[in-house]
Amino acid sequence: MEHHHAVNHFYVNASRYETERPMLTAAEIKQIAGVDPGNDLFLEVEGDHPDRLIADAEAVHLKHDEDTRHFYSEPAKPKQVTIIVNGTPHKWPKDEISYAEVVTLDVPDYLNHPEITYSVKYKRGRSEKPEGVLSPGASVKVKEGMIFSVSETGQS
Repeated sequence: MEHHHAVNHFYVNASRYETERPMLTAAEIKQIAGVDPGNDLFLEVEGDHPDRLIADAEAVHLKHDEDTRHFYSEPAKPKQVTIIVNGTPHKWPKDEISYAEVVTLDVPDYLNHPEITYSVKYKRGRSEKPEGVLSPGASVKVKEGMIFSVSETGQS
C-alpha cells in the first residue's frame, strides 16, 4: 500500500514550488527558490495589511492547496538608523552596536588608550530592553533615536 504525503505548494516571486514538509524557514524557502540568501523574504498578506518580512530562522506554516502561500524577495535594504552619542547624532548602518563602537564614536582614539575605561549607558532602546548599561565586550540592538551617554570612569 502506498503512502501519499500531502504536498504543500507555495510561490516565490510568482514561481511555484512544492514540498512535503508542512513548515519551512525563510532561509529554506529562499534556498528552494534559488533566492539570494542576503535578500529579504516577504509573505504576502491579504487585504489592506502590509506584507510581512520573514526572518531567516522563522518557520512558516505552509497551507494546503486552496490557500497557497505567496512570497516575494527583495534585496535587503541597508538598515541605517540615527543614534545619539553624548548629544551628537551618528548614522549607524548595522542592527547592533558594541561597547567599543559606541565609545569610538565619542572618543575616536579610544582604541589607542586601553588604560582608560568608560561607562556607557543607553535609553530609548528596543522594547525588550529600552534602557541599560553597555559593558566592555557587550553589544546591544539599536533603534532609531536611541541615546547613548559615554563618560570616562578613570584608570582601570
